[in-house]
Amino acid sequence: MRFRDRVDAGRQLAERLGALRGEDVVVLGLPRGGVPVAFEVAHALGAPLDVVVVRKLGVPFQPELGMGAVGEDGVRVLNPEVVRLSGVDDSELAELERRERAELERRAERFRGSQPRRSVAGRTAVIVDDGIATGSTARAACEVARAHGAVRVVLAVPVLPRSVLAELYGVADEVVYVRSPEPFFAVGRWYKDFAQTTDAEVVSLLSRAASASAGAAADPGGWTRDEEVSMRVQSAELAGHLAVPSLGRGTVIFVHGSGSSRHSPRNRYVAGVLGDAGLATLLCDLLTPDEELDRDRVFDIPLLTDRLEEVTRWVRAQPELTGTRVGYFGASTGAGAALCAAARPGAGVAAVVSRGGRPDLAGELLGDVRVPTLLIVGGRDETVLELNRQARARLACDRDLVVVPGATHLFEEPGALEEVARLARDWFLRHLAGPGRGAEDH
Repeated sequence: MRFRDRVDAGRQLAERLGALRGEDVVVLGLPRGGVPVAFEVAHALGAPLDVVVVRKLGVPFQPELGMGAVGEDGVRVLNPEVVRLSGVDDSELAELERRERAELERRAERFRGSQPRRSVAGRTAVIVDDGIATGSTARAACEVARAHGAVRVVLAVPVLPRSVLAELYGVADEVVYVRSPEPFFAVGRWYKDFAQTTDAEVVSLLSRAASASAGAAADPGGWTRDEEVSMRVQSAELAGHLAVPSLGRGTVIFVHGSGSSRHSPRNRYVAGVLGDAGLATLLCDLLTPDEELDRDRVFDIPLLTDRLEEVTRWVRAQPELTGTRVGYFGASTGAGAALCAAARPGAGVAAVVSRGGRPDLAGELLGDVRVPTLLIVGGRDETVLELNRQARARLACDRDLVVVPGATHLFEEPGALEEVARLARDWFLRHLAGPGRGAEDH
């Protein structure tokens, strides 16, 4: 059985690590793919989250053969036997270390920004990746954590081949995993969704974890809620993830497009940026897993609109969200449903943001939208860009169309998703941060 995605894998892995809750633990994710898994583990254990940035020192004429690794703060671990057999002299080793350390420092600064490295000295280091194939990077990470003073090293991954276990126990005190299938082939085979984790997502997850830790230290209510939720609407039970920061500056409901889900890494990244700005977020699925298999339902905009309207009522009934303004963030087909719901009399929605959306799916209702609407489209997403230009002309409200240069439909290009998140954050803060509105206001 495969994991749904890294979030699912992280939650299953966290169940195996439950005995560590309450201990002096630091969770270290291997960037990039290990960080979403580590985020779930750290959340479940109530532990701080950081990255462990390591660079392997490969033999110059056979780079896949590691003769050591470097970590932050000048840490270097070497295998003297491999160094001797390779014939690498001190000057060659020094030059290799200089290059790898420069790249290590660049990555560490990119991921952490101004946040300090979490010390593992005298503590248990839980090193997390999204899976292990050969284990070379994981072994280096364990050695670096030990060199940084960790008194116990636990290596935790959702999936690995049984053949590497013996080697891993040579560097870790404990190896925790969920599955060890044979034959193994590759890590990605054991995930339904193994989309690449971006630098932006790593930065967002680290920032979100740091904010949660800081809030908990200063005020146990720093994050009022951050959990999976179930919402009963009509005859369906819908799933979502609700995150409510203590600032309470507004609430944004995410409506994803066809073929996606509440676990979308792109929407999760944007939600993290909004959460850091004090906005509550609900990532929700408007269809059940069985319904999502029916293509007619996936594009049934009236049904999705009805469901979104009921989900909005559910949000307003949550005690932590009483009095906050509500906005919609719609992606692809989800933007059509978001605009339809916002157009309904008494919707009480204060703002809409569409990311690569299909506003044309709102049909005649597009002209009834009266709430501030921001349309964000990639410059290379030519068909959708034209649809959004036409929609902007039809909207009779405060609206704007922003084109992200060089971006395609999924905003996968460097810096593109960060720009989407910044634009959405600023739009929602402008229109949501204030006293709540009732349904009668629109």
